[in-house]
Amino acid sequence: MRKDTGRIFRIEDYRPCDYTVPAIELAFALGADETLVTAQLTLERREDVPEGAPLVLDGDELALVDLAIDGKTAAPGAYEAGPQGLTIARPPSARRFRLTIRTRLDPARNGTLMGLFRSSGVWCTQCEPEGFRRITYFPDRPDILSVYTVRIEADRDAAPLLLSNGNPVERGEMDGGRHYAVWHDPFPKPSYLFALVAGDLAVVTDSFVTASGREVALAIHVEHGKEARAAYAMDALKRSMRWDEEVFGLEYDLDVFNIVAVSDFNMGAMENKGLNIFNDKYVLADERTATDADFANIEAIIAHEYFHNWTGNRITCRDWFQLCLKEGLTVFRDHEFSADMRSRPVKRIAEVRTLRAHQFPEDQGPLAHPVRPRRYREINNFYTATVYEKGSEVVRMIRTILGPEDFRRGLKLYLERHDGEAATIEDFIRAFEDASGRDLEQFALWYHQAGTPNVAATSTYDAAAGAFTVEIEQSVPPTPSESRKRLMHIPVAFGLVGPDGRDIEPASVDGATIENGVIHVRKRRHTIRFGGIEERPVLSLNRGFSAPVTLAMEQSGPDLAFLARNDGDLVARWQALNTLFTEALIRGYHAIRAQKAASFDDGLIATAGAIVTDETLEPAYRALALTVPAETDIAREIGADINPDAILAAREGLVAALAAGNAGIFADLYGRLADSGPFSPDARSAGRRALRNVLLDHLSAGAAAPERAAAQFADATNMTDKAAAMTVLAHRFPGHGETVEALRAFEARHGDDPLVMDKWYQTQATVPGASAVAMVEALTRHRGFSLSNPNRVRALIGTFSTMNQTGFHRPDGAGYRLFVKTVLDIEKRNPQLAARLATALRSWRSLEPERQQAAREALTALAAPPDLSSDLRDIVERTLA
Repeated sequence: MRKDTGRIFRIEDYRPCDYTVPAIELAFALGADETLVTAQLTLERREDVPEGAPLVLDGDELALVDLAIDGKTAAPGAYEAGPQGLTIARPPSARRFRLTIRTRLDPARNGTLMGLFRSSGVWCTQCEPEGFRRITYFPDRPDILSVYTVRIEADRDAAPLLLSNGNPVERGEMDGGRHYAVWHDPFPKPSYLFALVAGDLAVVTDSFVTASGREVALAIHVEHGKEARAAYAMDALKRSMRWDEEVFGLEYDLDVFNIVAVSDFNMGAMENKGLNIFNDKYVLADERTATDADFANIEAIIAHEYFHNWTGNRITCRDWFQLCLKEGLTVFRDHEFSADMRSRPVKRIAEVRTLRAHQFPEDQGPLAHPVRPRRYREINNFYTATVYEKGSEVVRMIRTILGPEDFRRGLKLYLERHDGEAATIEDFIRAFEDASGRDLEQFALWYHQAGTPNVAATSTYDAAAGAFTVEIEQSVPPTPSESRKRLMHIPVAFGLVGPDGRDIEPASVDGATIENGVIHVRKRRHTIRFGGIEERPVLSLNRGFSAPVTLAMEQSGPDLAFLARNDGDLVARWQALNTLFTEALIRGYHAIRAQKAASFDDGLIATAGAIVTDETLEPAYRALALTVPAETDIAREIGADINPDAILAAREGLVAALAAGNAGIFADLYGRLADSGPFSPDARSAGRRALRNVLLDHLSAGAAAPERAAAQFADATNMTDKAAAMTVLAHRFPGHGETVEALRAFEARHGDDPLVMDKWYQTQATVPGASAVAMVEALTRHRGFSLSNPNRVRALIGTFSTMNQTGFHRPDGAGYRLFVKTVLDIEKRNPQLAARLATALRSWRSLEPERQQAAREALTALAAPPDLSSDLRDIVERTLA
């Protein structure tokens, strides 16, 4: 693995590579003990590069077998080769020449899961961002676009399946029980999109006819015996292909589309051209093994990787500083797809919750960086919520500012201009400016400036003048290496809600640009005066979460309760109730810190009860409305000197109060929502189960015994209800006989299914309280636990460190010590996984002093090993800085 070199990459240092690689031919001789890779590179010196310029190729733990230049074996003194690179000081004087490189790999021992590795006997690749250099020496950067031809040979019994990018060209038999296949991808692509899969897998096949009438062969490859669990993924793929044609006019461009599911994978999935490789948790699902959340994730991630075919593959990034150009844009596209497939307001609320849970803390901590970073030391550490989720929000704001028609024209122009190119954020923004005639220079700061903007608002009503005045002020807090911020262009959607619950249209407006219900906040302060307002309205601000900002609005409890019941924008309705919950929780937290009893307003309890029983609202929406803010959400709002035990106590107190105040309503609704027909993963059925399971949790919070949860666990006919009941038992009744039996029964039933057992580990990793550390430590010794499987590590250690605030942040540091030991063990084989786990400590400075000191000691211990990988050292040092 690469150790830290201290090198900093800066966007201003970008320059094109001296040599391009128009074509590359790869030959893989796969073996049980070793793999030989022969790469024939057609190289071309750029016109502006002088003759004799050195050729420098990247490598990572490579072993060179031999090297030839234009068919002649290179003399030892003609080049310098090592594990980390190959340099030819004096390449041929001709502008175009060929280089033949043979390297020897050991995929079975490649625990990094980057480059070529083996997963459960299957040869597999992962090359984004810099894994191709672990296969052969190459200018491993995204602006080198090459046409790939790939020949794979292997033992037929070990690998009857031989796949690569593009279209199949040839296949045949060889001596000694071996066979081969040749693949050709006609579309130039960067090395990070190269893919190879070889092994013994089952296949599910189908076909898709494009809008122009071409038939595309579809295939999903999974472990034998799991074919039926790929049916939903195939359905999601076909729906996403049709949706992309209908909504964006984008048609698939190859003859085949392959998906392969593997069990050992650092990421969720990878969009390699024509050969998507997936973590199997995002492919395999049926009602007995997957929850509704799993089905929704499969649908979204299948679509996301498919949508990359155009936004990421046909147009890629000039350099890794432009990563959001493909990821943020494609996340926006998969969000729109899911919204059309399911419920748009429910999907939008889920997006907001994800953004606040993951991206806002990133913006507020030591790991903050712009959507397009200007510098990095380890690119693996910039696959972040800021690049993905905030990147998507920036694209969404462009649509809000321009309107849907100009947005479509701008995206179409971008795709036409840059098809087959490696583009930049400036290229992207320019396309929208040219298509719409709008100036987006100030708006582009969303790409270049780190931090979550704060928007403060107050309102006054002058009944005599019939005027409603809104004061809006923006600010952006300082972030690491960026103390002075420039003013942003923030599109804030709004409504003036009248006493009857309908929006009031003002007769006149002045003080800011307002278009289509959106206030364009561009200055530090705006005073906006709405005239012709005959009755006092209630201000609804940032409707649909039109901008990813923190909103501080002086608004009374009655006004928030009014919006929670009446706002015409369902996202704003949810936000109003969520704000009431948050304010109540913070008051309860401070009361507990002061050793007083937390109390909760009867009006809030009644409002929640009214919303959850409102049959005009879909069940999934009511489930989200009734979900009390998570401990991490509350901690983020408190901001400093955080005591996780007090937060948990306040949260449990509110849940219990909601259950006690609405006991009859909740119990009746819980009974009426019981499934009475066959299972379906559709949005309506999933919403009913979501609401019922939130009600189960609330009812159990006030229960003396676990009978209701135990009965649901025993009777459940689908994994959603069974897993929810198991979680309620473990969290509400730890150590109870019914809980112990449920955990035992779940393991006995699903012990041989790793994806299902991950839920068992997650449930126990989130049991709150000081005893969680011993429980998690014991589970690391469980027969099914393995540090080499990223899914299992994330299920136990990742869940414990990010979702169990009282256990992980135990005052004596025991949770941190277990965490440090485990992360350092993982780092020896998989630095990427270790680095991503380490981000769990990013908010350590917000803790109270005792915990803060213990967290600092943990980070110092993580930084101590002298041979630490560049991935982990980068995260730890930035977190400590």
